[in-house]
Amino acid sequence: MTKLNQIIAVEKGVKSKSFADLTQAHHDVQKTALLAGISRTYQPKDEEGDQFPPESTRVQVKAEDVLRSTATTLTRLFDVTATKDWANCTAKADVVVDGDVIVEGAPVSYLLFLEKQLVDLHTFVKKLPVLDASEAWSRDESTDSWRTEPTRTIRTRKVMRNHVKAEATEKHPAQVEVYTEDVAVGYWTTVKFSGALPAKRVNDLLERVEKLQQAVKYAREEANGAEVSDRRVGGKVFGYLFG
Repeated sequence: MTKLNQIIAVEKGVKSKSFADLTQAHHDVQKTALLAGISRTYQPKDEEGDQFPPESTRVQVKAEDVLRSTATTLTRLFDVTATKDWANCTAKADVVVDGDVIVEGAPVSYLLFLEKQLVDLHTFVKKLPVLDASEAWSRDESTDSWRTEPTRTIRTRKVMRNHVKAEATEKHPAQVEVYTEDVAVGYWTTVKFSGALPAKRVNDLLERVEKLQQAVKYAREEANGAEVSDRRVGGKVFGYLFG
């Protein structure tokens, strides 16, 4: 018996062929010269008149034939698509991760939706901010964020100093060198806070997304392996349209 994944596999080829055939049929019936034929003979008025051979052009395209071939081609497309769509209504599978059913009885269309969403979620999680690994962080319940231990740094101020290199004499003034000196005037106590995530948390989230992605793919393959019943709707459709 035919399986859903087999129908999906042939659907693309059937669509391409149907489109090509319909396009060709459309072009054929637009060429009036191919639809026209003629047959004529010549008879002189008397025996001494000129003689001409008969002329004829056969009809090369018949619209009714084009309709029949178009109906045949599109009937195949309509039947394949109907078989797939009807099967999609019943083909379902559970999404299972580590033995737990995350989504029960998901149809193929929803599994395809999940696959796309999980690709976007994977990108989102991978870009989440991570705590600076050069700092030691601990949870601060009062701010619902992460914090470091306090660090103490000195605050300094530059003070001008004079250094007498030579004392003044009766003949020469004192030689004084001016310089600056950093003098401690206080202390900064700093605690850093962050709303980022520990690297382990981000890695765990990524692992969960990837596990669910794999489970959805398995579920889709299982659903697509369901047996299908061939649907024959194209014949009635074109029997009505072109009959």
